[in-house]
Amino acid sequence: MLLTISTTHSPATDLGYLLHKHPDRVQEFRQPFGTATVFYPEATEERCTAALVLEVDPIALARGRGRNSPDASLAQYINDRPYAASSLFAVTLADVFSTARTGRCNSRQELADSAIDLTITIAALPCRGGPDLAERVFAPLGWQVQATPVPYDEQLPDWGESRYVSLTLNGTVRLADALNQLYVLLPALDESKHYWQGPDEVDKLFRSGEGWLADHPERELITRRYLGPRELTRDALDRLAQLDPAGVVDEPGSAERPLAVQRREAVLATLGELGAHAVIDLGCGPGALLAPLAADARFTRITGVDVSVRALQQAARRLHRDEWDDRQRTRIQLVQGALTYTDPRFAGYDAAVLMEVIEHLDLSRLDALERVVFGDARPGAVIVTTPNSEYNSHYEDLHGMRHHDHRFEWDRATFEAWTAGVADRHGYAVTIHGIGDDDRLTGAPTQMAVFTHV
Repeated sequence: MLLTISTTHSPATDLGYLLHKHPDRVQEFRQPFGTATVFYPEATEERCTAALVLEVDPIALARGRGRNSPDASLAQYINDRPYAASSLFAVTLADVFSTARTGRCNSRQELADSAIDLTITIAALPCRGGPDLAERVFAPLGWQVQATPVPYDEQLPDWGESRYVSLTLNGTVRLADALNQLYVLLPALDESKHYWQGPDEVDKLFRSGEGWLADHPERELITRRYLGPRELTRDALDRLAQLDPAGVVDEPGSAERPLAVQRREAVLATLGELGAHAVIDLGCGPGALLAPLAADARFTRITGVDVSVRALQQAARRLHRDEWDDRQRTRIQLVQGALTYTDPRFAGYDAAVLMEVIEHLDLSRLDALERVVFGDARPGAVIVTTPNSEYNSHYEDLHGMRHHDHRFEWDRATFEAWTAGVADRHGYAVTIHGIGDDDRLTGAPTQMAVFTHV
């Protein structure tokens, strides 16, 4: 198995720092199923290429499977695993480039945090779905994809194409993100794993998929194919549904940026324009907004509130709470609470955010939420986003509302009337904005109200 990573970033030899592998050295890494080697076929200031080669020992692989292996005895020794990139290669990549995957690089941290031009090639990749599937999973991540089918036999073209592709990816991507994407997508494309999968496999998926999987248009397909066992897949899909409250429809927004991403970016930009430093995310769920808030030094006090203990546990994992120091624990709080009951912990913030929250409440409970947020907590500003029901006609497969837990979805006139009433009753001014592609007839898919003290 062979993978190469190339860059023309200047100086290109900085790739060695990012991978934590020196260009002048050939390094070997023993694996339970063979030997991995890292070397640099080219390393100049203008262009640098790192190669990872895995030589699989079929005997060691067969022995490692144990007596409960489902393979027939001969199939343990005669298969494609020694030659084609698969879960074996993903495990090797995760081990050999473990530090690079975390995005840490003490000597070049600014570079590690930056997107650089990368070209990644994989000579032979099992892809059950062909080049089209490779395009579907890699292109939304910003890659230019060239997936060439590998024929069964070049001398016998009538035999047709195999299930393998030769893959080349070109893009401007942070190296840590590229490695984590490969770790998930190689076995997902192969749809086969060589090892037993336990409950921790879901956590591995979410760690490696942080920042990209939840917003991926093929996230359900990737999750199912990466995990396999039904119970693991069900757990992961439940967690993914909570990462994007708009959920069922997956609101594509645009080919370049899913609507969930545009929504978060709009809220963050608005918080910046308001000059907010202390922010409370009401109905934070598993932390989709909390993560970028925590990563932005402008926000010095951050609180996430949700009624679900499970959602808060997921938010803690997403924020790597177990790694926080005392300063971070003081800066960021996770609080269990209901938004329809007065809670003194909700007060004292520059801004409160209700992102895709109100539509999950019964209409009869909206008055209570209004009293708690606008009357009792009275933050300096309140940002509310909710679906625009008029835009639902653009979703071909949608019958009813966008999420099974939505109690209502408002058109623009209804939302405008509600926000005007709330603002008048509690001494706020309000402006309304659209988020996403703005259609002339139906408006934008998401509507956002920004309330500020008069």
